[in-house]
Amino acid sequence: MMYDKEKPEMELDNASEVGFCQFFERLPKVAEGTVRLFDRTDYYSVHGEDAKYVAQHVYHTNTVIKYLGKKNGGLPSVTLSMTLAKAFLREALTAKQLRVEIWQSEGAKKNANFKLGKEASPGNLQSVEDLLFSDRDLLSAPIVMAIKLSTQENIKIVGVAYADASIREIGVSQFPDNDLFSNIESLVIQLGVKECLIQSDEKRTDFDLTKLKGVLDRCNVVITERRTNEFAVRNVEQDLRRILKEETATVQLPEFDLKTAMAATSALLSYLSILMDESNYGQYTLKHHDLSQYMRLDSSALRALNLMPGPQDGAANKNASVFGLLNRCKTSQGTRLLGAWLKQPLVNLHEIRRRQDLVEAMVEDSNTRRALQDDFVKSMPDMRRISKRFQKGIANLEDVVRVYQAIVKLPGLIAALEDIDTGNDDHKELVADQWVKNLKEYLTSLEKMAEMVEHTLDLEELDNHNYVIKPDFDDELKRISEDLRNVRDRLDAEHHRVGNELDLDLDKKLHLESNTVYGYCLRLSKNDAKVIHNVRGYIELSTQKAGVYFTTKQLKEASIDHADLTDKYGRMQSGLVKEVVNIAATYTPVLETLDNLVAHLDVILSFAHVSVNAPIPYIKPTMSEKGTGNIVIKEARHPCLEVQDDVNFIPNDHEMIKGESDFQIITGPNMGGKSTYIRQIGVIALMAQTGCFVPCAEAELPIFDSILARVGAGDSQLKGVSTFMAEMLETATILKSASKDSLIIIDELGRGTSTYDGFGLAWAISENIATEINAFCLFATHFHELTALAQEVSHVKNLHVVAHVTKRGSSNHDRDITLLYKVEPGVCDQSFGIHVAELANFPESVVKLAKRKADELEDFSGVSEPPSKISQEETDAGTHLIKEFYAALKERSTADGEDIAMDERSPDEQMAILRATVEQFKSRFEANEWTKDIIAAL
Repeated sequence: MMYDKEKPEMELDNASEVGFCQFFERLPKVAEGTVRLFDRTDYYSVHGEDAKYVAQHVYHTNTVIKYLGKKNGGLPSVTLSMTLAKAFLREALTAKQLRVEIWQSEGAKKNANFKLGKEASPGNLQSVEDLLFSDRDLLSAPIVMAIKLSTQENIKIVGVAYADASIREIGVSQFPDNDLFSNIESLVIQLGVKECLIQSDEKRTDFDLTKLKGVLDRCNVVITERRTNEFAVRNVEQDLRRILKEETATVQLPEFDLKTAMAATSALLSYLSILMDESNYGQYTLKHHDLSQYMRLDSSALRALNLMPGPQDGAANKNASVFGLLNRCKTSQGTRLLGAWLKQPLVNLHEIRRRQDLVEAMVEDSNTRRALQDDFVKSMPDMRRISKRFQKGIANLEDVVRVYQAIVKLPGLIAALEDIDTGNDDHKELVADQWVKNLKEYLTSLEKMAEMVEHTLDLEELDNHNYVIKPDFDDELKRISEDLRNVRDRLDAEHHRVGNELDLDLDKKLHLESNTVYGYCLRLSKNDAKVIHNVRGYIELSTQKAGVYFTTKQLKEASIDHADLTDKYGRMQSGLVKEVVNIAATYTPVLETLDNLVAHLDVILSFAHVSVNAPIPYIKPTMSEKGTGNIVIKEARHPCLEVQDDVNFIPNDHEMIKGESDFQIITGPNMGGKSTYIRQIGVIALMAQTGCFVPCAEAELPIFDSILARVGAGDSQLKGVSTFMAEMLETATILKSASKDSLIIIDELGRGTSTYDGFGLAWAISENIATEINAFCLFATHFHELTALAQEVSHVKNLHVVAHVTKRGSSNHDRDITLLYKVEPGVCDQSFGIHVAELANFPESVVKLAKRKADELEDFSGVSEPPSKISQEETDAGTHLIKEFYAALKERSTADGEDIAMDERSPDEQMAILRATVEQFKSRFEANEWTKDIIAAL
């Protein structure tokens, strides 16, 4: 976030400073992860630890900190302009996952005591939505979920309720779960949950809640504890009926029978205060979420596949994640839907093929695709947000106009879709059924609204960004409109007069502008402004970066008249505006369904755009029903890696035949491409079930019910979880939740403990997956011994990443290695870790020591290279020669008649004796092959 050069100053007198510091001291402590801001009307302030946080993360310097009360020993304080505060709050709530409190002044005095005015959290943005997203659209839905745990017949039952206030939807689900809560983990990922409500366990130790918190932590979800009594069914059914739409409010819904889920719903309604806002009554829908209708993903798979952008992925590298790569959407609703689709891949073959056929239709007609994206979809507003403003009663004429501008685009959008040229009648019919038919219905419903806008609004004024009622509707409005026109003529006349008097070009140098502070005034650049200095008749107003603002007596009078007439016109038309907005609000159901259709079209167009414009165009995969079919992918590529700068991606084939090669062990050098190879198949499978084309030359895939992964676990000491524990937790989730229709990706399992323990675990886990679960599995490892599993289980196959090795010395580790990034059948029987150390510019002495120690270990373990062919006679002769050498060395050390041990002599004496003895035996050592090898090793 950039430094705000116009940082406001907090001007408090001494008494006010002391009073505020005392007030701040009395405030209750905030929960961890909460930032507290104080609204001072024209700007915001933060204090205490929050001030230090803002100084570091917003301004990136502590020099902005001021101390109230007394210097350096007082209360740390930082101010934020309105613009910077909004940007900070957006980032805090949507990216940093922080909670926010906004305190507002009581009474008229800016420095009076404050009271808590607004609270917001990552899953509950309702109180700040209009403040933070008034000038931009929300790109991800703020989902908040409540979870209630119960036990029925010794089976763990989970009841959940979630809400998306942006679309006024409540969902419920109830299901059994295992000890690791793998079903909850999948549900949290499917829905993209930002915040989760769980029962407080202050008075008891609940191991299930502790495990649940661990799962939510792994998914990067903000945890909010609520009192146990809020998770009580009580009046939840009655409360739901008040907020549900009329067509469902009176029906006995099956969701009401899910008692554990209804208890969670009760806590959710209380937390969001939905019943406190009467504009919510009759506006919500209730749905039942079935876990099995989408592919299940665990949090490790989300990371392994780089599905969503991480905190380290800046805006400059959008292609670092699958979402960033595929997001060429033109609307915010399309962007939100794409995020949902990627976390909810389909498992219904018919629906998958339907999406892929729609993508194919857009791929085949590139002209129509570009026209749809740039001429129509791009101009569609976020109608969900506008509809919500209508329902809350805070919409204005600008909202009405934005909807009108979308409506007038619909006939062209329909015509473009009808004229699509795919060369396939089935595709044309599918496009008509999916979009054209529905768009025509929406257009018929919305034509009346468009006619109302055309009859009531002055559309000519839109060019001036004025949203006003036509003056013809009222005689008084007409008179004021004529007066306004006359005033504008006076403004233009004065502009021309000054330009002629100063001999300045009106278009390039002398500008007539409407300023928020001074009204209509004139502006010159700082260089040109010298022509008005000390000249009578010109009144300088201010000098800013844009130039010098000034006015004249006539211009000032006309500006005041214009402001008065505009205000009068606004007050006169307010009744008509309210009536127009109320009529437009009756169309919100149609606008919301239109919004869904536009989002769907936007995502399909984005898929087609990316598929066509990839370095090598994507292809349409062939899909088969769950439980049938094999994985056969030709020239597969990782979509995110192939678009990176300076990357020449080398494709590889995948062939996994059920019952023959569905478990594959991949060995090979570090940095050789093992991880990319196993991850790219997961990305391709996920993209295919999302409905997108995939990066390869040919693809045949079954439908997977889940993608589960164990890759790259790191320490999380702050949560008390080591690398190895994180690794075991993720692997346990796989073993408990995988089925024969799952795709499992495991990378380097067992590195977090001793070699023998790690290998034992890797073998046992591999054998269990291969013989008990029978899922498709790719297992990348440096345990070369694990490849022996292929000799015991017939459908386990070994693959290796190819590296070209050239020896350049006698040591096993003196070699030049060229990584080829190709995957071929067979086992890699060598390790290349020291080579990677050389690439990382380790000191030469460290690399040499590593090579020597590695050779020693290989000799001790019996895995060194085969020894040279030396006869037993030669070995015995060499051994006898060594004994002779030591005997001669001992005799020489006492030859002078003094019986002094070798280690008691001086270093110089020792060296002289050793050299003389070596010289005596040198020719005999060199003549024996066994002693020659010993000396070379030394």
